[in-house]
Amino acid sequence: MADRTAPNCHLRLEWVYGYRGHQCRNNLYYTAAKEIVYFVAGVGVVYNTREHKQKFYLGHNDDIISLALHPERVLVATGQVGKEPYICVWDSYTVQTVSILKDVHTHGVACLAFDLEGQCLVSVGLDSKNTICVWDWRRGKVLAAAPGHTDRIFDISWDLYQPSKLVSCGVKHIKFWSLCGNALTPKRGVFGKTGDLQTILCLACAKDEVTYSGALNGDIYVWKGINLMRTVQGAHGSGIFSMNVCEEGFATGGRDGCVRLWDLNFKPITVIDLRETDQGYKVARGENSRGLSVRSVCWRGDHILVGTQDSEIFEVVVHDRNKPFLIMQGHCEGELWALAVHPTKPLAMTGSDDRSVRIWSLIDHALIARCNMEEPIRCAAVSTDGIHLALGMKDGSFTVLRVRDMTEVVHIKDRKEAIHELKYSPDGAHLAVGSNDNSVDIYGVVQRYKKVGECIGSNSFITHMDWSTDSKYLQTNDGSGRRLFYRMPSGKEVTNREELKLVQWASWTCVLGPEVNGIWPKYSDINDINSVDANFNNQVLVTADDYGLVKLLRYPCIKKGAKFKKYLGHSAHITNARWSHDYQWVITIGGADHSVFQWKFVPERKSKEALHIAPQETLADSNSEESDSDQSDVPEMDSEIEQETQLTYRRQVYKEDLPQLKEQCKEKHRATAMKKRERAPGSGVKLHFIHGYRGYDCRSNLFYTQTGEIVYHVAAIGVVYNRQQNTQRFYMGHDDDILCLAIHPLKDFVATGQVGRDSSIHIWDTEMLKPMSVLKGFHQLGVCALDFSADGKRLASVGLDDNHTVVLWDWRKGEKLSAMRGSKDKIFVVKINPYLPDKLITAGVKHMKFWHKAGGGLIGRKGNMGKTETMMCAVYGWSEEMVFSGTCTGDICIWRDMFLMKTVKAHDGPVFSVHALEKGFVTGGKDGIVALWDDTFERCLKTYAIKRAVLAPGSKGLLLEDNPSIRAISLGHGHILVGTKNGEILEVDKSGPITLLVQGHMEGEVWGLATHPHLPLCATVSDDKTLRIWDLSPSHCMLAVRKLRKGGRCCCFSPDGKALAVGLNDGSFLIVNADTLEDLVSFHHRKDIISDIRFSPGAGKYLAVASGDTFVDIYNVMSSKRVGVCKGCLNYITHLDWDKRGKLLQVNTGAKEQFFFEAPRGKRQTIPATEVEKIDWSTWTCVLGTSVEGVWPLISEVTEVTAACLSNDRKVLATGDDLGYVKLFRYPVKGKYAKFKRYVAHSTHVTNVRWTHDDSLLVTVGGGDTCLMIWAHEPEGHREFKQCDSEESDIESEDDGGYDSDVTRENEINYTIKALSTNMRPMTGVKPHLQLKEPSVDERPPVSRALPQPEKLQTNNVGKKKRPIEDLVLELVFGYRGNDCRNNVHYLNEGADIIYHTASVGIVLNLTTSCQSFYVEHSDDILCLTINQHPKFPNVVATGQVGDTGDMSATSPSIHVWDAMTKQTLSVLRCFHSGGVCSVSFSATGKLLLSVGLDPEHTITIWKWQEGAKVASRIGHTQRIFVAEFRPDSDTHFVSVGIKHVRFWTLAGRALLSKKGVLSSIEDARMQTMLSVAFGANNLTFTGTISGDVCVWKEHILVRIVAKAHTGPVFTMYTTLRDGLIVTGGKERPSKEGGALKLWDQELKRCRAFRLETGQIIDCVRSVCRGKGKILVGTRNAEIIEVGEKNAACNILVNGHMDGPIWGLGTHPSRDVFLSAAEDGTVRLWDIPEKKMLNKVNLGHPARTISYSPEGDMVAIGMKNGEFIILLVASLKIWGKKRDRRSPIQDIRFSPNSRYLAVGSTESAVDFYDLTLGPQLNRINCCRDIPSFVMQMDFSADSTYVQISTGAYKRLVYEVPSGKQVTEQTHVDRITWATWTSVLGDEVVGIWSRNTDKADVTCACVSHSGLNIVTGDDFGMVKLFDFPCPEKFAKHKRFLGHSAHLTNVRFTNGDRFVVSAGGDDRSLFVWRCVHAPH
Repeated sequence: MADRTAPNCHLRLEWVYGYRGHQCRNNLYYTAAKEIVYFVAGVGVVYNTREHKQKFYLGHNDDIISLALHPERVLVATGQVGKEPYICVWDSYTVQTVSILKDVHTHGVACLAFDLEGQCLVSVGLDSKNTICVWDWRRGKVLAAAPGHTDRIFDISWDLYQPSKLVSCGVKHIKFWSLCGNALTPKRGVFGKTGDLQTILCLACAKDEVTYSGALNGDIYVWKGINLMRTVQGAHGSGIFSMNVCEEGFATGGRDGCVRLWDLNFKPITVIDLRETDQGYKVARGENSRGLSVRSVCWRGDHILVGTQDSEIFEVVVHDRNKPFLIMQGHCEGELWALAVHPTKPLAMTGSDDRSVRIWSLIDHALIARCNMEEPIRCAAVSTDGIHLALGMKDGSFTVLRVRDMTEVVHIKDRKEAIHELKYSPDGAHLAVGSNDNSVDIYGVVQRYKKVGECIGSNSFITHMDWSTDSKYLQTNDGSGRRLFYRMPSGKEVTNREELKLVQWASWTCVLGPEVNGIWPKYSDINDINSVDANFNNQVLVTADDYGLVKLLRYPCIKKGAKFKKYLGHSAHITNARWSHDYQWVITIGGADHSVFQWKFVPERKSKEALHIAPQETLADSNSEESDSDQSDVPEMDSEIEQETQLTYRRQVYKEDLPQLKEQCKEKHRATAMKKRERAPGSGVKLHFIHGYRGYDCRSNLFYTQTGEIVYHVAAIGVVYNRQQNTQRFYMGHDDDILCLAIHPLKDFVATGQVGRDSSIHIWDTEMLKPMSVLKGFHQLGVCALDFSADGKRLASVGLDDNHTVVLWDWRKGEKLSAMRGSKDKIFVVKINPYLPDKLITAGVKHMKFWHKAGGGLIGRKGNMGKTETMMCAVYGWSEEMVFSGTCTGDICIWRDMFLMKTVKAHDGPVFSVHALEKGFVTGGKDGIVALWDDTFERCLKTYAIKRAVLAPGSKGLLLEDNPSIRAISLGHGHILVGTKNGEILEVDKSGPITLLVQGHMEGEVWGLATHPHLPLCATVSDDKTLRIWDLSPSHCMLAVRKLRKGGRCCCFSPDGKALAVGLNDGSFLIVNADTLEDLVSFHHRKDIISDIRFSPGAGKYLAVASGDTFVDIYNVMSSKRVGVCKGCLNYITHLDWDKRGKLLQVNTGAKEQFFFEAPRGKRQTIPATEVEKIDWSTWTCVLGTSVEGVWPLISEVTEVTAACLSNDRKVLATGDDLGYVKLFRYPVKGKYAKFKRYVAHSTHVTNVRWTHDDSLLVTVGGGDTCLMIWAHEPEGHREFKQCDSEESDIESEDDGGYDSDVTRENEINYTIKALSTNMRPMTGVKPHLQLKEPSVDERPPVSRALPQPEKLQTNNVGKKKRPIEDLVLELVFGYRGNDCRNNVHYLNEGADIIYHTASVGIVLNLTTSCQSFYVEHSDDILCLTINQHPKFPNVVATGQVGDTGDMSATSPSIHVWDAMTKQTLSVLRCFHSGGVCSVSFSATGKLLLSVGLDPEHTITIWKWQEGAKVASRIGHTQRIFVAEFRPDSDTHFVSVGIKHVRFWTLAGRALLSKKGVLSSIEDARMQTMLSVAFGANNLTFTGTISGDVCVWKEHILVRIVAKAHTGPVFTMYTTLRDGLIVTGGKERPSKEGGALKLWDQELKRCRAFRLETGQIIDCVRSVCRGKGKILVGTRNAEIIEVGEKNAACNILVNGHMDGPIWGLGTHPSRDVFLSAAEDGTVRLWDIPEKKMLNKVNLGHPARTISYSPEGDMVAIGMKNGEFIILLVASLKIWGKKRDRRSPIQDIRFSPNSRYLAVGSTESAVDFYDLTLGPQLNRINCCRDIPSFVMQMDFSADSTYVQISTGAYKRLVYEVPSGKQVTEQTHVDRITWATWTSVLGDEVVGIWSRNTDKADVTCACVSHSGLNIVTGDDFGMVKLFDFPCPEKFAKHKRFLGHSAHLTNVRFTNGDRFVVSAGGDDRSLFVWRCVHAPH
């Protein structure tokens, strides 16, 4: 029998020929040690040229494509391709990994760059968004990530002179990035007129914001800031691939084969032309010639390294630059297939698709000869004498060369298809040539290669051939997997296999045949092994496959799936592998990576000596990893372990999925939900005691705490057991099975891990039972092992996913430090090294692994053991390298580092637990023995057998069997604590006696449960084949147990309590004596499970026995006879109940049927539902019927109610269901979906629930968790406010406290994203920039007599010298966003300034000077604002904005944190709150920031804003959250309020835990929509509601309601930190008593109301803030008011339009004032110098347009209802008004001579009125035939024409006052206009931009000087152009700040200011014009 183990010899990589120059750039550098670092295939190479030595970094598992050198030049970062590519940072000196960065990129990592300090690394992915990611690489943490560009990025670099700035470039773009917080914000480089927009290939940064970049056309583009400053033309002949910067200057390398050196100012120094070199690879092959192309340059001092496209590396010494030195060569691009070794010399020959054949010296590691052929080469062979080299070509020919001088001997072409294999016969006489034509030709060598034979048996291409030693036979393999034999040289096929029996093969390179069966995996028929070569001497075989693996196997290997050692390095397919002639080396060649690897063969005797050398570490387990198939000599697996490895913890439904399921179901059941639902019961239960301990599939989960209590877990509960008092306390934070438990070294905290889709780990303290931290987001399915580090700071965890992921956490911060796939096989234990917390071990099925942390990853190596054993437990010993592990065979393995030193036999059967002591160890095993050992495992000091005989008298139960399997051991307090597989916890005294403390059922479901009729006892029966009696009194112990022949599912006490009936799973049942448990009688009448069994009430005369056979048998107990059978059920029976008289049975079946039978005969009765309720039932355990219909939940499709029990007082019904919930309902439970109280403790299904005889306890049993839980019943009225564990029920009440229009608007508002906005006016037609121009009459013949063209615009009121406007500066903003935002006005600097926002601008207003300053970094509307109250962060403000999807790009929603005084951005937080950020709040220390999103999940996120790091994030609520605020004294507690919702949150580590507010404490309280929140001392919280009430909460329980604190919704509340007083603001009518603003005491008992003197009918306060003696109020009407606390005086600080859009804008002809008219029905007069509103007129109707008369004495206003009004400015009296139209007036204008008024309306008309005829305003004419509505109108300077722009994108001119259209273009061109506000016309085509397909330019205005035009558009941009601008897409400057939709824009007189009016933002912006100097 051949040995099935892997061979003992191994391979070591010795040399790699080649360098990856293709598709990569900038990948070649000098390290600090002057070595050269580069990569090839999947290997990082460090090449020492002086000693001619290579070192290899093997940490990647696929092609490396990018490389960056750390500034200190020792560390290297490399990035690879692959589905889940990672980045490795490694040390070029030791070639060991320092850090792994993973889990961000997909497809590959294209570029890498370190910053100046080397702290940060930036990477660019190959994904579709070319994601850019910035890493803190030492910690493996992502600092920021953003989509890079839509097309490939070729280079990225940090700006080495400015912190936090980067530049990236690529296909047709260059981008300049700034990093702030977690946001990377790009600005695109502007190519402008200086250069062409083209692809940029490389870049380098210089000082003063200068960036040099190499372009595709060979120019160098020089950038200053983001603008192209100049170009260096023709720096190279074509594309510049590489640019390198050093102290001396810059080096560039291009496709033209030149390297150029430049000084620091980019002046040329010199050129090095590598095309001139006499060395290196020259290609002159006609159409393919591309010469030499430089891909990488590196300049250090006087040396330059150059890497070329053709895999060559040159070194150039600067002062001798025309002698480049070639230091590395390899094959060029194209597949590499041909490999042959010289028969007598250490030479290898390779030939490739690059048409070259090369000879390599294996001793000198150098290329010694090369020859170029005409065709791509596919195979090679050397003749036996080493004289001839035969090459097979791709075109079907083959060539023979002399090895000596590479001259041709012959060239023969007999075939059309490629030659894939050729071989010389051992006697040198023949050459066999195998082609893809399915044949092998035989040629005679001596006859000058004459064809002498042909083998034509194959029907597929020939892949491999071997000759026999006597040269008489040839064997072939072909593509169809057939192996054929031929006689030589004739080529006749050998069909008789007998004659082959004795054939000896000269070589073995075939992949088929019995000798090499083992190279194929057991169960696969894949053809992916490309090459094999046997080493007969050492009996080993080397194989090469498509996955880049080189494997070493024993030869021969007869059985499939042989063991092997595998080596990674080649990344993709390896095409060939050969042993050298003396078997010293293996040569392998890569197809795609076209590299040649030379491996040193280390035979067995040598590898023994090499043991002390640590193996080369790798990430992909490539160092001689053993193979995956099972070995034959592994012992049989122990049955217990076998069982355990097969357990799956998958759930049909995970609790995490319930909210979504509920939402789906709610939709279906909206209607029923509206009905009145039964309220929840008044009484509750509280978990009191649990019988059970999870030992059957968990280990080492039992410990002593600091105080000597015992902590362990069962079901979903962490239990802390006090053994003195025999009481238990519970940690109830988990919602599913806990699978593992670890204790902190100080023994005060415990970590527990649970089952779950996204399973969590809780760290909680054993005293308070409160979670300290919850870790989530990394483990799927469950967490199976945990361990704390010795310093208690770290925690290691292992998941149940297929890869058994291992994660290392900083648990207090909740941060994942590192993670890695653990192993395919199950891991049982993880342990952190107590001396070095960066190291850990994992052990499990067939493996033991030693790990160490590297950045965000872990590097693991398998322990070296002879045979792979399954490890069940492991501990570290007395020094950092000693590890002891227990195996499944009973041995203890002793390890030093990763090497197995020896094994010691410790137990019979598996060792399940081992525990390290100060001096020595203790072990426990399946044999039930606890053994104490000395500290070297030399001697066993003492053993304790767990036997009944030594059980101490104080035990709380009975041992079921002697020597139970031991699963957990722990020491402390002079005792050994032992947990067994049978669910017992025992305490072993050192002197021998054993006390049993806790016990439960063993493995197997527990279903049967019965409570005693008058004693505190209960009985359970389980699938573990035992019947047990439990004492429910405080002694809490198991009184009796009896083993049964079969498992049981039900039991029942007789009414007198003397007998106990038990139903078994085989269809039999027995009645036993309830005291002694001895048999009385037994019957076996049925085949299926007995599912329920019941004595009739009273005397217990009858016994009803229900079975899975669908029958209920009725027995007479006295006569022991069956007296009746109930038939008629269609499905198995689930529940039974008797009525009080013992005459009627109620039956439920699995098909949800309800039947009634009469006893004792069993006749079926039909009883109407109404009667059923009247029947007096003795018990009620059924789950069907009208009286319990409310117990079925919304999601009854996925969960069954399995059990129910009605209390004996008939008030409370308890139920248990499949999801592990115990619920209490008020009985009868009529109507669907009743409300309930719900308790989580059981993990999976609750199988049975029973009340005790006096209703004092509720007893429940769990199926999967085998527990018996005892709950204390707390009747109504018994209510101290303790932690109320029950949650309120599923459907919130529909009634939410009323309706309010403001709340509804705020809830339903959809915030538009500016970038996506569409047009505001319903335009039709073709946009101006897309219209075809008619040839204008400008092309008139030049006649000298022709008049000069008149001015386009009358420029009468500007001084002599006209100066163009260069820039606009924001000077003033009139407006405040109060109507849909709240809590957004604050005091700063002790009340000297206030801060608020409108549109996308944050405004700081100084109250003494009235000066405004602005924060303008937001790209879209601000929705929320808060200030940091901590003194360490004065004037720090956070604002959150609207955004698109949360993809982290520039349009994502973001939060800006900035300094209010300097306006400096401190941090930008890009977030996933798609839609926008609607609330922000700082924590007490000011370091954390809380944000709430508008996304559908209303996500809540907590940030460390200074670092830009997300701490935690969680779905907030299904409906809108309005506000979330931190408690002013806390960094971990906050409250969120919203639509019918208030939640109390705790931040634990990185997890957010929340509790719903509990209302049930107050009669008839209902959950209303909550709008605002404030805080009081002692954990009080106040929430303001929509109805005007304020709710007062203590913790999360409602304690009081302040009814009608306001008459309308309470929109805002403010807690003053100084004195705790609370300000509230709401919506109410001002009255004597009340007002919309109130100041309250700390408890919200007394208040003082203030009236806001705004003159509104209803005041609506949206924001309040309290400073020193003053209260600041923001209203819905866009006013900000300061109210004095003492005198209640109101001072209005800010005014604005309350509803928009603001359509009308009119500037005064001579003063700096202007008018605005808006949708809110007001016209307001604003004064720019005074910075305030002067006056306001209420019109009573929405206004649309407004205009001053030329003298400024009158104002005309056009209304939405078609009316227009003329006011006198002086008195504001109406001079006249008229309504001739029924639809909105769009524009209204006085003629320059003040005679006419033109009124343009939506009815496509312009009406003219003659003002000289007086105020009756009769229409004198109108313009007809206007194609669409009128937008803007302008009069000509002489008042005789008017131009009209219309909604059809047409501009028309009419005569005044006749209304005739002027169509003659020449005529129109000669008109001089008084004003120009049209967006249409040839003169302004240039104002329309390319991206106005959905949106429009809405308004424009030409300056009085006639030199500029400003425009406003639907994107909210103000743009400044030159006028006229007839060229399309004219240059302009843009100014941001407004929200979407600008409605109007005007110059003030003298062009001093521009005023712009906002549509969506209801704000007026005043910009100061900056004029060009004279």
